Amino acid sequence: MPELFSARGLSVRYGAARAVENVDLSVPEKGVVALLGANGAGKSSVLKAIAGLVPAEGEMRFAGEDIGVLAARQRVRRGIVYVPEGRQIVGSLTVAENLLLGGFFLDARMQRQRRDLMLELFPEIANRLKSPAWMLSGGEQQMLAIGRGLMSAPRLLLLDEPSLGLAPLLIRRVFERLVTIKQDTGLAIMLVEQNFRMTIKVADELYFVRNGAIVGHRSAAAIATAASRAEVVEAYLGAGQPAPA
Repeated sequence: MPELFSARGLSVRYGAARAVENVDLSVPEKGVVALLGANGAGKSSVLKAIAGLVPAEGEMRFAGEDIGVLAARQRVRRGIVYVPEGRQIVGSLTVAENLLLGGFFLDARMQRQRRDLMLELFPEIANRLKSPAWMLSGGEQQMLAIGRGLMSAPRLLLLDEPSLGLAPLLIRRVFERLVTIKQDTGLAIMLVEQNFRMTIKVADELYFVRNGAIVGHRSAAAIATAASRAEVVEAYLGAGQPAPA
């Protein structure tokens, strides 16, 4: 598939502390790429750098354009949208108002069309439009956060730990919707996760991150067997992430 996004020599520092160092990666058109690794590995910093939320060094290209000098709001208008860890919906606003925030620069007709699509994709929140967002369950809030991100019809969705704090049943439900998004929309997704079992159900390519660096890269096709998945877990993720059978 053609390349939609690429980073070369991407580095992020917070003061004197190095968070990401010399990372090379790419996202194909309509592909799903996952960053896997432990807490503090630098995965979220990569997403924030791509979204323009933290200063970064190195080259970043999106749809052939150098986006390194663009502000975050300009990247949103280009089609790069970040869904943060912990959801960060506005609890005092209604579900409908949170969705509207995601499509703030669309005209009224397009906003209605996009909202209808989001409610079709996430029927759990369809009957809660007038409810304050804080009243939603954790899983519903995560669906709202993803729906808000999709409101602007992005080309690249950056998803940061969508399974964080959710019960296993809700994690499966959220990932089922990601599979639907992948199949039905052709959207490209970069996904930061620690849940290896669920990630391999949706990702086409996997990058393994440790101490701010890429330490491994596998295609989904290359880890299609239980043995190959176990090898990857042993090499990059440790005993805390058992590979599925």
